[in-house]
Amino acid sequence: MTKNKRKKRIRGGFTMVELMAMLIIIGLLATLVVTKVASQIDKSRLITTKANLKMLHSAVNQFRMDTGQYPSEDMGLLDLVQQPMDLPDGTWQTGGYLETTELPPDGWGNEFIFQLYPESGKQFVIISFGPDGEEGTEDDLYSTDAT
Repeated sequence: MTKNKRKKRIRGGFTMVELMAMLIIIGLLATLVVTKVASQIDKSRLITTKANLKMLHSAVNQFRMDTGQYPSEDMGLLDLVQQPMDLPDGTWQTGGYLETTELPPDGWGNEFIFQLYPESGKQFVIISFGPDGEEGTEDDLYSTDAT
């Protein structure tokens, strides 16, 4: 056997150490990518929720201007998409006050909460309980802060 044939036989593929090093590098890169994507998803949910709070706040104000009253606490934001029975004809905007016939959820898929005359002293507030979905935690978002 010549030297050239022996070299070819010896160097046939990757060693176990090389494969392990590649797997570790790929794992680290995947972790970085997943972390970045997850933080962007959280950020987009927050931005979406704030935008929806502003939109709903404006819609409630328009409802008030047209009807002379705020949505009822019983029906809440549903009064924006379904005409309340107690309103005189011609006061409620035909088609509702939103571009859709359904109320949007917050960025985490939860319903917004409507309150008349909250403790803050404002006329009304629309609340998202944030990522944890629990009332009274520091991640709660309010329409009065978003406007």
